[in-house]
Amino acid sequence: MEELTLTTPALLFSAISLIMLAYTNRFLAYAAVIRNLRDKYMEQRDESLIEQIKNLKLRLNLTRWMQIFGITSLLLCVLTMFLIYIDQHVLAIWIFGIALLLLIISLALLIKEIQISTQALKLHLSDIEKHLNK
Repeated sequence: MEELTLTTPALLFSAISLIMLAYTNRFLAYAAVIRNLRDKYMEQRDESLIEQIKNLKLRLNLTRWMQIFGITSLLLCVLTMFLIYIDQHVLAIWIFGIALLLLIISLALLIKEIQISTQALKLHLSDIEKHLNK
């Protein structure tokens, strides 16, 4: 097996940073939508808004876990670099492997969240289509 060097975990820094930026943007967008839905619900008490709020709560929770796994992955990449620096190569390889697994989990959660988001948007589109066909 090829030796793990400082540059290998460092390569993930830019990728993880961009992913975290995307996750943060999703989180902020959900926060804004939730605030708007809350205000709407306080005015109308519409049951359809409760379903949207539940959907957003699930998506927000997924986004939180995506962020946690992504940040932990980044922290373990930094730890890997430190372990390489102090000549703890075997431990560095294991820690880097765990960092990669956490990044995989984070990305898998992103796929799940995108599927839920797509379903929610399809419901909105079908509601619009119903009103157009009347």
